[in-house]
Amino acid sequence: MRFLRAAAALSLAGLLTAGCTLTGGNDDQEAEGPTTVTLVTHESWAAPQEVLDAFERQSGIRIRVLKEGDAGELTNKLVLTKANPIADVAYGVDSTFASRALSENVFEPYTSPEADRGPQRYSVDSQHRLSAVDVGDVCVNIDTGWFAERGLPEPATFDDLADPRYRDLLVVENPATSSPGLAFLLATVARYGEQGWTEYWQRLRDNGVQVVSGWTEAYTQEFSGSSGQGPRPIVVSYASSPAAEIGDDGKPRTKALLDTCYRQVEYAGVLAGAKHPDKAGKVVDFLLSQQFQTTVAENMYVYPAREGVALPSGWAQAAPLPEDPASLPGEQVQAGRERWIEQWRALLEG
Repeated sequence: MRFLRAAAALSLAGLLTAGCTLTGGNDDQEAEGPTTVTLVTHESWAAPQEVLDAFERQSGIRIRVLKEGDAGELTNKLVLTKANPIADVAYGVDSTFASRALSENVFEPYTSPEADRGPQRYSVDSQHRLSAVDVGDVCVNIDTGWFAERGLPEPATFDDLADPRYRDLLVVENPATSSPGLAFLLATVARYGEQGWTEYWQRLRDNGVQVVSGWTEAYTQEFSGSSGQGPRPIVVSYASSPAAEIGDDGKPRTKALLDTCYRQVEYAGVLAGAKHPDKAGKVVDFLLSQQFQTTVAENMYVYPAREGVALPSGWAQAAPLPEDPASLPGEQVQAGRERWIEQWRALLEG
């Protein structure tokens, strides 16, 4: 995730080690040198070194990265450490957890001059404490070759997933432990409503849905369309995941079902109590800049939030951005999230 989260964790080698500085050195402030600003993020963070080096030369700011699991783990860590923040700026709190971070006052207000280039479309806070960096919609993915070999029609909708023709074919992530798993749960709430989503999950349960702890296990071990060659041809992943599954013929081996998507936006913000709040704001500006935004699709397999940023060749065919994904207001997510998770546990875990 994401992204992703995300296929980027699989597809990119040599991700930077957690806790290291991106451009050398660990000192908070070198004599006559750059200021070190700590960025806490998720495990799927990746950025070209030359872009980070250019930012340091232009700004006099060195970025030190800390990685804290996926979006859920990151948000939890920020809440637990808000009295003594572990970083100056955070990137990776997504729309499924943003309401929690905002209600806990983890971030301070900051309006980036880059926000009006597109990120404001995804604003979730009138105080401008969070700025959208990327979009990584969660969608059901299928192994198209698996269905073609068996002459079985491909599923397309939520209802199809509960059809007996697709018994024992779907693997999903636990919403209590996984950001995409939670996004899929929210998608079903948005689709079937407060009165109908539990009945839908009963149908999935009766149709043999498999639940695993997180995206990595679901996608790389259980899904037949990934490098892991697992047994199940239907998985909850991302709209951008097929871009990482291009075959020798130049065509994607998988497909996202665009009628099953939930809009997942990742945000960055200046942490309340940051040691270098002004410099942290400059890092947020950088994450929203054309310079950085042109790197996010290729390096983290997410869509840039900034308007007018070109996507890699082939994405229009392999990984189109869903036009009408499901979503829920942040206030509704905040009010219902824990209750929905407990109801889901009662249904699926007994």
